[in-house]
Amino acid sequence: MSTTDVLAELESMRDERVLAVNRRHGDEHAVNLTALRGVAKRLGKDAELAEELWASGSPDARLLALLMVRPSAFTPDRLDAMLREASLPKVQDWFVNYIVKKSKHSPALRELWLADADPVVESAGWALVSETIAKGKEALDHDALLATIEARMKEAPERLQWAMNQALATIGIEDEARRARASEIGERLEVLKDYPVAPGCISPFAPIWIAEMSARKGA
Repeated sequence: MSTTDVLAELESMRDERVLAVNRRHGDEHAVNLTALRGVAKRLGKDAELAEELWASGSPDARLLALLMVRPSAFTPDRLDAMLREASLPKVQDWFVNYIVKKSKHSPALRELWLADADPVVESAGWALVSETIAKGKEALDHDALLATIEARMKEAPERLQWAMNQALATIGIEDEARRARASEIGERLEVLKDYPVAPGCISPFAPIWIAEMSARKGA
């Protein structure tokens, strides 16, 4: 299929109800994600088509493009450029989770993005911090990370705050020696303490999150 054909198909799949829900979360994609995955499965891996879909700027096309490429295909510079283009939450989330986390360039990009002045870019760096700790990929300085979170998370912009909060919880869950400190920081800062949670779901409030997941791990 040509890029024009795929874009036309995505346009035909637009659902204004889906768009309305997503806009409440700062997103602009209007195609049901299950249906989008079906299109990706049918098209298969196609780096050239994916590049053209990404270049279109359409949120739906960019999400589809991320399902059609191999993480190993990208240089660090290209990954950095794509992150700065992926400003919408869902596009950034898929880009970091499906591409960057599976790339050999992830450690270098983590450090680059953590030092960035743009809080949206920095949030991707913190997402990679959580991934590194959870997977035990390499040793990070948990004390230094906790100090940064303690100093900055309370006043951080929303997306950065969420990413730092996840890192705080991940340290508390995975590092038993620092669990009490991570929980205490969460208690004192009260970030996401009153966040509404559906029945059966774990609260994103770090002390509750840490306690629940640590219990499940038997740690």
